[in-house]
Amino acid sequence: MHNFKKLKIWSESMVLVSESYKITRSFPKFETYGLMSQMNRCAVSIPSNISEGTSKSSDKHFANYLEHSLGSAFEWETQLNVAFNQSYISEEKFKHLEQKIKQIQKMISSFKSGLQQS
Repeated sequence: MHNFKKLKIWSESMVLVSESYKITRSFPKFETYGLMSQMNRCAVSIPSNISEGTSKSSDKHFANYLEHSLGSAFEWETQLNVAFNQSYISEEKFKHLEQKIKQIQKMISSFKSGLQQS
């Protein structure tokens, strides 16, 4: 078992959650139950699956939760693109967050690969 609070993938994902909530506050009101809600749920899902996976008795089971976390990260990246295409966020903010989510995706993938090799 791992202490999720000590994992860099978890702490970086938590930063993304904060950023997601921050940017979605400026979305149009009609997106409250649409893109805004979906982006925030996806963002929360990333560290949530990481932390839940740490409670599992084997690395194989933990890797399954990392897979779900990675899926949420890719889903969030798509939603980020939608937000940018709808002009809800600036190009500067988009590029910053796109880089951040890609970094998180790589970190999760690498961590998962390391688990599967051990």
